[in-house]
Amino acid sequence: MPILIVGVGNPLKGDDGFGVAALAAFRRQPLPDQVRCLETGIGGMHMVQELMRGYDALILFDAVDRGDAPGRIVVLDPILPGLDELSANERRDYFCETHYAIPVRALTLAREVGVLPAIVRIVGCQVADADSYGMGMAPAVEAAIPAAVAKASALVASLHGRSDGG
Repeated sequence: MPILIVGVGNPLKGDDGFGVAALAAFRRQPLPDQVRCLETGIGGMHMVQELMRGYDALILFDAVDRGDAPGRIVVLDPILPGLDELSANERRDYFCETHYAIPVRALTLAREVGVLPAIVRIVGCQVADADSYGMGMAPAVEAAIPAAVAKASALVASLHGRSDGG
């Protein structure tokens, strides 16, 4: 089962760099042959282009702001907008951003061009500060990286179990 693991976010914006840091940690472990890792940072278009190669599953590491305690790890199913709910102008505005820095927009584009895998999960970490610029993450966010790697590793193992009939 080909699986793409992606790290998204902006390391120059503190906690928003969580996805990139988590992917770097994830890469340090032995990975199954069919697992490919890609750091997109704030360039979600690269993820869409990579998905065109054909994957059965996609796992993203990303910073999230859900009002939880900083450092809390969650596994989310993305909720993508229905384009039929948007006016023609809203659709144009939604897709006019060329980098696709907002992951949900990149995922929506992937869906619309027919390359979004059936299985998509976001391994998210609650940020302490979603708005500040600067290098380095809050201690609670940085400390959550091993738990995020463990969650993603468990997802990969589960998906490989499915492909083996398990």
